[in-house]
Amino acid sequence: MKVERLLLVLVSAVILLRTLLTYDIESRFYQHHSHQHRYPSLARMPQIHISQRGRLSSQAIRTMPSSFHFLKGENGRRIVNDGVSRRQRIKTAGLRKRSRARTITLASLGEVVRNDFPILKQMVHEDKPLLYLDSAATSQKPLAVTKVLREAAINATSSLDEGQIAERLEEAREKVASLVNSPSSSQIIFTRGATESLNLVARGWGEKNIDEGDEIILSVMEHHSNMVPWQALAERKGAKLKFVPLTKDQSFDLEAYKTLLVPGKTKIVAINHVSNVLGCVNPVEDIVRLAHEAGAVVSVDACQSVPHMPVDVQRLDVDFLAASGHKMLGPTGIGFLWGREKLLEEMEPLHIGSGSMTNVVIDGSQQTNPRDMRPIPWRFEAGQPPLAEAIALGEACKYLEDLGMRRVHEYEVELGTYLWNSLAAIDGVVMYGPPPDTQAGQDRGALVAFNCPGVHANDLAFFLDQEGVAIRSGHHCTQPLHRSLGVAGSARASLYVYNTLQEVDRFCSVLKRTLKMFSDMGFGVEDSSPCPLVSTSDPNLRDPGIGRPCTDLWPRLSDSEEYDSEEDDGGWT
Repeated sequence: MKVERLLLVLVSAVILLRTLLTYDIESRFYQHHSHQHRYPSLARMPQIHISQRGRLSSQAIRTMPSSFHFLKGENGRRIVNDGVSRRQRIKTAGLRKRSRARTITLASLGEVVRNDFPILKQMVHEDKPLLYLDSAATSQKPLAVTKVLREAAINATSSLDEGQIAERLEEAREKVASLVNSPSSSQIIFTRGATESLNLVARGWGEKNIDEGDEIILSVMEHHSNMVPWQALAERKGAKLKFVPLTKDQSFDLEAYKTLLVPGKTKIVAINHVSNVLGCVNPVEDIVRLAHEAGAVVSVDACQSVPHMPVDVQRLDVDFLAASGHKMLGPTGIGFLWGREKLLEEMEPLHIGSGSMTNVVIDGSQQTNPRDMRPIPWRFEAGQPPLAEAIALGEACKYLEDLGMRRVHEYEVELGTYLWNSLAAIDGVVMYGPPPDTQAGQDRGALVAFNCPGVHANDLAFFLDQEGVAIRSGHHCTQPLHRSLGVAGSARASLYVYNTLQEVDRFCSVLKRTLKMFSDMGFGVEDSSPCPLVSTSDPNLRDPGIGRPCTDLWPRLSDSEEYDSEEDDGGWT
């Protein structure tokens, strides 16, 4: 009897000990340190607890909420809310028997994925941790992408035959098609990037469909890659360009757009989905509907939307859509164009040659017939395909789908709103684009372009860099937009899924210290401050931030100094 009681006590002690060990300390950390006091909605997000043994009860599996997108175990594998049975997701999660319990909330998404981006852990300038806030220009690549990129680069030219290469290429095409919900993977054309994609539309479609007197509609917020090809086409064909202006809150003016559409005259509307400066999400569905009613087609630059939010080409009903690999966790040198099948069939390729033809002859009685081109998409992909880059782009698409694009977007909206509000609290910072609390700024991209009075954006970016903070400065390939804003350029901080709220706090802290340094040097204090880095007295050029003509030169000439324009070296004498 005593032995039985002793065994009972031991069993009870073991049960109690296991209960204590499975107590989720980490979830308590996230609950207290995830900025839920700033975003009450985060506190209401359902949480799923996984025990140390990596098991969920059948009841927990059945009641798993739809907002729970993935689990992550020690080996980093993810399960997506993609229609696979909930029990199968748990089974394939790869959770090890002794993995630590983990609760993932929206606020912790950046922390969860950071281990996939080892570059973010590096130190710069000897002892400064890197704070990367330039993802709107180029995103970092996760280990899953760099791994397949390296493997493909090593093996593609040694162990793969032509059939295997074609198979790997088409697998990558399928992954890209899945990300944008293309009806067919044959509608995905691999290009060198979004710039080539948009040139393909302007050349391949525009040359055959735009005539003298026809009209092309753009907006003033377009990236140069979605503006210059159309300017060149209009000049060649004698067509007319029209530009949609900004509203007072610096967003797309839909009412003005309606007045620019002329049925029978307007042939194409080329627009961006999300502005890389203003951050606003343009009303593409309305733009497309109105354009189609006027008989025009629509080409969308989706470089700032495909990486950050769900993009469904069928729901948007667009005719063309372009995106760039290096902005969506993929490698440089590759992008894609999605096109409506009927329009692609009618287009001429930019390049022809190896891989694009089915029959080439040199018989004097015959010539190579354009009808001997391969079907789409291969007729547009002449030459040796960028196999390693395409495979890596496909892996990047898979990585994003595994995270869940709706979840990525929700996280970035919270992150971007926090960035905007934090910058708004700093005296003297002038921000561009609609605020997130307005209708036009709703769900805006996680980026903010800004200026600081009397401080040139390039100077600001340089000194932030010395503190390990990487932002972008300049005109961001949107010179017409900056002119319409009355400035020569701006600074821009842009976020992605691997950034965190704590990083925004650090950025704003460093920015305040840097602005104080400029203030101590006499910049950004008086309106009479000279224009840094401006060497012309052009009255049409506005000084970023303070909105006055740059008629002051820097450095200034003293009474004893004289500039000799005849000196060969153009120096001071």
